[in-house]
Amino acid sequence: MCTSLTYSTKDHYFGRNLDLNLSYGESVTITPRNFPFEFRKVKAVSHHYALIGMAVVVDNYPLYFEATNEKGLSMAGLNFPDNAYFFSAVEGKDNVSPFEFIPWILGQCASITDAKKLLANLNLVNINFSEDLPLSPLHWIIADQTQSIVVESVAEGLQIYDNPVGVLTNNPPFDYHLLNLTNYRHLSTTTPANTFSSQLELGIHSLGMGGLGLPGDLSSPSRFVRAAFAKSNSVAGSSEAESVGQFFHLLKSVAYAKGLCEADEGKFEYTIYSSCCNVDKGIYYYTTYENSQITAVQMNNEDLDGAQLTAYPLVNKEQINIIN
Repeated sequence: MCTSLTYSTKDHYFGRNLDLNLSYGESVTITPRNFPFEFRKVKAVSHHYALIGMAVVVDNYPLYFEATNEKGLSMAGLNFPDNAYFFSAVEGKDNVSPFEFIPWILGQCASITDAKKLLANLNLVNINFSEDLPLSPLHWIIADQTQSIVVESVAEGLQIYDNPVGVLTNNPPFDYHLLNLTNYRHLSTTTPANTFSSQLELGIHSLGMGGLGLPGDLSSPSRFVRAAFAKSNSVAGSSEAESVGQFFHLLKSVAYAKGLCEADEGKFEYTIYSSCCNVDKGIYYYTTYENSQITAVQMNNEDLDGAQLTAYPLVNKEQINIIN
């Protein structure tokens, strides 16, 4: 399971929680402009926009969980089991495997408008990275500084949704999540008026009563509602520290602690890492389950005209500031 969201103050931010029951050895990975992207069915791209994000690098190929390019276009893949459907190759289509999808879009597109043009001829094909690394059932959120979309490949074909919420979780399909929000239109950040009865004086015994009914469980529909409510009503200062700090607070509202969500017998999903990228400045921030201190990697401090991947292993040991 996972949650991804967009956020804006003075700058624009994109990130996610990765919720799984094990780590794959991921690292913050920068792909420079001249790294050759080879694709299984479509033309290779030898010069492209630079990318930064979280990836597992296998055979010198970055398998991105999420990434942002130098223009600020961002993209994340989230688990979508039982709904994701990938097709055989179709002549005349851009046949892209899901593991290639993030670099294929972010390498060539500077905006959602650009991405929609590429998506018009896309066919997501059922080609595994290798025998040892089969495809994951995913759907994707793509966002620039002003708008976002959701892409789902299902048995009926490729579905592209405008995403006015700027949030994505997991099953069911995205159109359900948008409709489900209408069940919570009564929620408020303010104390509600007494509409129970005009004949009863009902007092106010706590702040926060406008949020009664906000779901608190870990299911993907509940996380979608909770993240959308938190993001839509968030108040933060415009400085980088305030903005990044607030983004991580939003992600914490939908994070998993170990032991709360059993995936298999004796195995529990938890929030392996949380990320926040300033898409305007190319700064990628993250925390891990074992290290709540925010760590940053700056894309623009690297040689973006190079041809070699740069990967920074995650800092997983807890950093505690002892002051006495």
